Amino acid sequence: MVSSAAARVAEPASGDLAGAALDVLDVSHAFDLDGKQLPVLNHITLRAEPGEFVALLGPSGCGKSTLLRLVAGLEPPSIGTLLVDGERIAGPHPSRVVMFQDPTLYPWRTVRANVSLGLEARGLLRTQGARVDQALQLVGLSHFATAYPHQLSGGMAQRVSLARALVNDPRLLLLDEPLGKLDSMTRITMQGELVALWQRTGFSALLVTHDVEEALFMANRVIVLSDRPAAIKADVAVDLPYPRHRGHPRMGELRREILGLLGLDADW
Repeated sequence: MVSSAAARVAEPASGDLAGAALDVLDVSHAFDLDGKQLPVLNHITLRAEPGEFVALLGPSGCGKSTLLRLVAGLEPPSIGTLLVDGERIAGPHPSRVVMFQDPTLYPWRTVRANVSLGLEARGLLRTQGARVDQALQLVGLSHFATAYPHQLSGGMAQRVSLARALVNDPRLLLLDEPLGKLDSMTRITMQGELVALWQRTGFSALLVTHDVEEALFMANRVIVLSDRPAAIKADVAVDLPYPRHRGHPRMGELRREILGLLGLDADW
């Protein structure tokens, strides 16, 4: 577990080169369902600066995870261009790593062996195996390196997934509701741990979430999307320093603003 002291480190310094710049330029996307086109994304344009933490927030099924898959290079957009540091995204790359809602750990492999998968697949484990131990230390699981997935709690399993992502030294971490299935206490704890790791390493982060408070607690900016096909309704700057406090009056103001954009303000 990341210590409370780690959660108080300053924001990444301006000019930190660890994070990648992301440009999504007039991207639209549709799925082919039984010969018919189902529009999912509608002319999305956004930029994430190196080291920024950006959250994508919108109604369920609006296309948030689809946009994340396009950025990951898992499929090409129907229309438009995606760039990382000015280079077109043409497929998956170890510098862009996705962390999903489910840890998807191999049950027959130890924690260390699960974290090693990326390096092993690239033929780098023999020469760079020390990075596995460093990643486990970052997420507070050094003492569980020889454990198996069935011996872990949900939060611990998700930390293994995070270590597996971090072992590749990603410049852009893509988070597809990675905390969505955790209990509320574990989720709050891991939100702080993810922010602390982002601050320590300086990677850029793109988070998909349904949770307004989670987006405001973690991100520099919140991109609010419309119903499918998703278009950008607002780009909200979260003008609060870290560490953030959930009871801060400004958090309440931003929450009401975003809920209004989502048409949910009448419930608050």
